[in-house]
Amino acid sequence: MHYVKDAAGLRRMAAELKDAPLIAVDTEAAGYHRYHDRICLVQLSDRSRNYLIDTLAVTGLDGVGPLLQDPAVETVFHDADYDLRLLARDFGGRVRNLVDTMLAAQLLGVPAFGLGALVEKYLGVTMDKKHQRADWAQRPLPPDLLEYAVDDTRYLPNLRDRLHAELARRGRWHWAEEEFRLREAATRESPAADGDAYLKLKNTRDLTPRQLAALRALHAWREGLARKRDIAPFRVAGNDVLVAIARALPQDRTALADTPDVPASIADRYPAEFLGAVAEALSLPADQLPTRKRGPARPLPDPEFDRL
Repeated sequence: MHYVKDAAGLRRMAAELKDAPLIAVDTEAAGYHRYHDRICLVQLSDRSRNYLIDTLAVTGLDGVGPLLQDPAVETVFHDADYDLRLLARDFGGRVRNLVDTMLAAQLLGVPAFGLGALVEKYLGVTMDKKHQRADWAQRPLPPDLLEYAVDDTRYLPNLRDRLHAELARRGRWHWAEEEFRLREAATRESPAADGDAYLKLKNTRDLTPRQLAALRALHAWREGLARKRDIAPFRVAGNDVLVAIARALPQDRTALADTPDVPASIADRYPAEFLGAVAEALSLPADQLPTRKRGPARPLPDPEFDRL
């Protein structure tokens, strides 16, 4: 395993991989622990070498982009969509000649198509997935996390071979290539800030406009604090806590403490913020209360479509 932490190491890695016909790729991000979901690690493997790129230490992926965009180099991912989205957002990177082992397995009708399940089924290797929710932004990364990260690409070349052989035997490889090209060409723009994100929380359909106003204020406060601390929003307070407070509209500490689904540890940590959001909602005039927009009307039945 080669751990790349500077520009010189990046150049050496690019030189070593420049003639590789196949490169397996994965990324590790910090979204589960951090507010800013940035790439923290990029894993690359060919058929004999494994590399980890510390993207918090290097300023870019100079030399790697041309490899991933070379139509003569097959780039193998497992469940590529999220990785492609992150690479495009953080480094402006695009990928050509993509192979996605998850899509390949789905076209074989394999019921369990997670990477661990496929590696065990086709290669007889049991992968340890205990670090799936690790904090990849921590530095230094412990040795067991580095080994875990390498496993996400070291098996992909051989897994690709097994899936390719089976798809070719069934006459389905050209199906897979169609899907790979569609995924490769998909536009991946960074999502704009969603001012109505609070309306998408579960169990809020029956909230009144006044309760929705409280939820909006609570959600905005939580996002601001999570952004400032660079922690995942649920680590400030879970969605269920915000919805419970918005539903109950407590106006003092006693009522807040008695609110169902609000742990005392959280109520005691942010009482002023919770009660302030409720007070703000209760003070709004009726014409400033939020409402939930109606979705588009369901299309009328189309007998010709059903016949086809």
